[in-house]
Amino acid sequence: MSFPINEEGLDKLKQFIALCKSSPAILHLPDLRFFKDYIESLGGKLPKASTMSSEPKVEPKEEVAPDTPEGIVESDPESELEFDMSGCVEPDKLDGNQKMGDPSKEVSEEDCDKADEKRMEAMSQLSEGNIEKAIELFTEAIELNPQSALLLAKRGQAYLKLTKPNACIRDCTRALELNCDSAAAYKFRGRAYRLLGEWELAAKDLRQACNIDFDEQTDEWLKEVTPNAKKIEEHLLKKERKKKEKEERERMERIRKARAAHERAAAQEKVDEDVPSASEGGTGMPGMGDFYKLLQDPEIMTAFQDPEVAQAFQDISMNPSNFVKYQSNPKIMALITKLSGKFAGSGMNFPGFPGTGASAGAAPGFMGFPGGFGGAPTENNSTQPPPAKPSDDDNLD
Repeated sequence: MSFPINEEGLDKLKQFIALCKSSPAILHLPDLRFFKDYIESLGGKLPKASTMSSEPKVEPKEEVAPDTPEGIVESDPESELEFDMSGCVEPDKLDGNQKMGDPSKEVSEEDCDKADEKRMEAMSQLSEGNIEKAIELFTEAIELNPQSALLLAKRGQAYLKLTKPNACIRDCTRALELNCDSAAAYKFRGRAYRLLGEWELAAKDLRQACNIDFDEQTDEWLKEVTPNAKKIEEHLLKKERKKKEKEERERMERIRKARAAHERAAAQEKVDEDVPSASEGGTGMPGMGDFYKLLQDPEIMTAFQDPEVAQAFQDISMNPSNFVKYQSNPKIMALITKLSGKFAGSGMNFPGFPGTGASAGAAPGFMGFPGGFGGAPTENNSTQPPPAKPSDDDNLD
């Protein structure tokens, strides 16, 4: 009985078995249910999927960027930075109690006066530590005068005391929409960003607050976040620099490849144009490009690797009349016949080359080569000049 699986199928089966050995968990996949049932029908038992590794172990490989020159390994610009996160808190969730007032409300002088009274009460409660009551009073004041950036910034400060950084950020952001030069809004929002570990944003806001209205507490907070913010800034600059360097390398590589392709095309065009081919309306001599294409034939290339053949053709190229010395050499004549067939089949015409159409003054049996020299005479051919044509004065007498 012959084996029913060919060699290729057998190799694939061996690979599948090797995969099962290295990762037996795949036998629990739905697509391989038929194979699992077969193993169990033979009395075999498979361990539970939970006790088997679901994936084969693969050694980590160091990735090399394909387009980087000389296989330069680039470090990952997205690698995580290490920060001192002490003092950071979990972000708070915003709720519907944080009222912003009606932004379209027309605020009267009476509303402004009542809002100021509420603000004073809120500040008093805040100083006494009644933060929740202070937030309630600030909210009433904001509803009376929703166009006051100061009221929103102060309520943001109260939320900051309750360790609700997101609520503080929301109030201060609204305050800055109303007044982009509110130092208090920048100050408290910067502190809220610090509590969330947003170092770069914290430094930006606190720096802006110091520029508008410097105070010692804001400056102290700014010094606290500057080291981490500086790390981020340097990291982003390094990342951008690496990106630009990579883009420049890729651009230079594209230029190099395009230039090399252009040079190859120009060189090939020059070879083809050195001597015009017969198909291009030339003198009947094939171009060097055509000649070298013919020499790509495996038999011809193999023949020229024979020292005797190479020496013979070198001898003939030095002196075409030496051709007669090799007419009795079957090895040389076999190659000549092969070349004759190639030239004849390509439509090219080597003057005097056997089988390609002998030119005037060169009978079949001559051999011509690229370079312009004519064929050599055979034993049956004479090199005597043709008889002179009689002149009109002959036999006049």
